[in-house]
Amino acid sequence: MTQAFDIIIVGAGMVGAALATGLGQQGIKVCLIDKATPADFDPHASPDIRVSALSAGSERYLQSLGAWHAILAMRATPYRRLAVWDDTPHPLSKLLPGSLTEVEFSATDLGASHLGHIVENSITQNALWQTVKREPDVALMTGQGINTLDQSADQATITLEDGTELSAQLIIGADGALSKVRSLAGIGVTRDQYEQQAMVMSIRYRGQPEDITWQGFYPSGPRAFLPLHSAGDPFPGETWGSLVWYDCPARLAQLKALSDDQLMAEIRTAFPARLPQLTHIDAKASFPIARQHAKQYVLNRVVLAGDAAHTINPLAGQGVNLGFQDAQCLQGLIKEARRSGDDLANPRWLAQYEHQRRPANRRMMLAMDLFYHLFSNQIPPVHLARNLGLGAARALPFARNRVARYAMGLDEQLPRPVQQILNRLPGLNRI
Repeated sequence: MTQAFDIIIVGAGMVGAALATGLGQQGIKVCLIDKATPADFDPHASPDIRVSALSAGSERYLQSLGAWHAILAMRATPYRRLAVWDDTPHPLSKLLPGSLTEVEFSATDLGASHLGHIVENSITQNALWQTVKREPDVALMTGQGINTLDQSADQATITLEDGTELSAQLIIGADGALSKVRSLAGIGVTRDQYEQQAMVMSIRYRGQPEDITWQGFYPSGPRAFLPLHSAGDPFPGETWGSLVWYDCPARLAQLKALSDDQLMAEIRTAFPARLPQLTHIDAKASFPIARQHAKQYVLNRVVLAGDAAHTINPLAGQGVNLGFQDAQCLQGLIKEARRSGDDLANPRWLAQYEHQRRPANRRMMLAMDLFYHLFSNQIPPVHLARNLGLGAARALPFARNRVARYAMGLDEQLPRPVQQILNRLPGLNRI
């Protein structure tokens, strides 16, 4: 017997769980499917190695879903400053004062209490699962993946691994970069693999939680620091944090093979002096970096959101924020479709989703790609140009802060001159 719903969401990660919550709150009957069930929050456990910098816009969305309070009740670290600098040595560096190669964004300058929060991905997901379970119109099915997907004129049907059949007006694929929904629907992707990989390390350092996250650019790639919460009574005077080290795969493999003491010594040499005194490396992992974009977000009764639709270079930590923007947009359009009495897969509404989200995601993807290649380039004119650019950002706080407010989700649009520059860059239509 086929179980019928209004919408089926495949993937109960952060974006999928947020969508299920928001749609359930609108009285839409949703089935949320995922193979895994997140573990319960343990306040004494080491932090998840996967963390995200949630923007102010994402915070507002999570507040509207009723999840933000639960996140704060678990663990979240506000940051009020963000520093970016170029630390690539080159003879042309001598042409500019060192102070011009660094830019710092401050919440005070933006008229905000903070720029965002560093939150463990597992905590955000856990909080959203709490909201999902409170919605009577959301059915949560775990331990099962999907085997088949069929679309007809009036409905879509999926079959789970155990043979269970489910039908709905609309299927939402929120099942990540390797989306099974996207594959079964026959939606292709464009993909560009970067030469570098990223190694993430969960660490403890001596001192109180800092209010700044920073990223320096080196010849081999960026190195970043993200502050987390106090380590508490078990480790008095210490704080948890996260480090990100971009480099070629061979170098990262070498680093991962080191003992913790040896790796600690490498970190002290490779990271800037502003890095707090490390006391412990708790976990480390590396992953490839790729830019990937679905060739379309909508096909008949299937729509993609989050990493299933797009993945970007994680330089500025915008991935999950873009996913939440997808969810919020799609949620609003489905609400309008229901209010109009339309089929929830009506092309009129789904086309608006693609029209709104695809260009916005593409601009951010291109901006991060441009940023990556600009700062990974040691050609003298490019090296000078990027330092002049940092100097200009430092000298023009109004323009700099407008861009920062857009990245935080405080403003809905980039400044017009910046949008025009991105729209004219070669390769935009290829992404």
